[in-house]
Amino acid sequence: MEFGVQQIFQNFDNQTSDGQVWQEEVRLGLLAEELGFDSIWPVEHHFCDYAACPDNLQFLSYMAARTKRIKLATGAIILPWNNPLRVAEKVSVLDHLSGGRVVLGLGRGLARREYEGFGIEMDSSRERFDEAAGMVLEALDTGFIEGSGRYYPQTRTPIRPRPLGGFRDRVYSIAMSPDSVEAAARLGTGMAVFSQKSWEMAADDINSYRALFSQVHGKESPPPVTCDFVICDNDQARAEELARRHITGYLVCVFEHYELMSEHFKKAKGYEMYGSSVDMMRAIGLENLMEEYLKVQAWGTPERIIEALGRRREMIGDYNFSACFRFAGIPFEAAEASMRLFAEVVMPVLREQTRND
Repeated sequence: MEFGVQQIFQNFDNQTSDGQVWQEEVRLGLLAEELGFDSIWPVEHHFCDYAACPDNLQFLSYMAARTKRIKLATGAIILPWNNPLRVAEKVSVLDHLSGGRVVLGLGRGLARREYEGFGIEMDSSRERFDEAAGMVLEALDTGFIEGSGRYYPQTRTPIRPRPLGGFRDRVYSIAMSPDSVEAAARLGTGMAVFSQKSWEMAADDINSYRALFSQVHGKESPPPVTCDFVICDNDQARAEELARRHITGYLVCVFEHYELMSEHFKKAKGYEMYGSSVDMMRAIGLENLMEEYLKVQAWGTPERIIEALGRRREMIGDYNFSACFRFAGIPFEAAEASMRLFAEVVMPVLREQTRND
């Protein structure tokens, strides 16, 4: 079992400067290597305090020079907002700079405001992602990029510096909807999910992905990556207080940023699952959704987290785990303490359990 650190660069309610947010995320990234985490996963988001990291490859290039061992994972590059030629070039550069430590995470984006900022129709997101993803992976395999699709016509062009090696065994797609699950399986990438629904329901998606991946590619799929918003504290009552303030606070940010209860999803091509959920979420209500969200995240004492992640493994099989410790205004000192305790107590136990199994 591998452990990553998700970094979202959130300036919650503009409580501080963006510069301080970035300085603190650098500190957490360096701490991740010191504490023995396997990877860091900075996001890509634009134009807002929800997550102010518009170029995760640039951030990872800086971290490549500051670290020696840890894997540098994009969590994720949103392909419809980026030219596939430039993605392939920049990924190749980062892989050279880091000595082959790059893990490529890809996504298609969900926020209407970010699509509008780029002047791109959301309805085109699925086609753009599928077209660009194939081009990028082929380019990193062969050292040449080309395409004859609708959105990214590209004459055969070399990628320089030449890629160190392909990414087929170190690539993930964010798969939060049924069509993204299918796309990840057909493309042959790993599957990465943010914890948001019961693990019994998530197991259905993961099993569908595994079955289709095996059918298309004739081999077993890699373990999925699950990402949680984590609070780890030796005092359960203190952990619950922080969780109810900050984990649910983050969920409120998610609903606001993505407009998850907005009517626009009912008409957005490629987002049918979100559109069909709008009325249901309104009926359930945000307060009840917060309670359900708390149930699926990993928080509490180290013992409670170990137990919860063990039960998850029983339901979904082997998986890798990515933890976000800094979100929704949680004080940096609390995030750092949580991260240290998780690394010192939780990670060794779970690694030993999975090795023994």
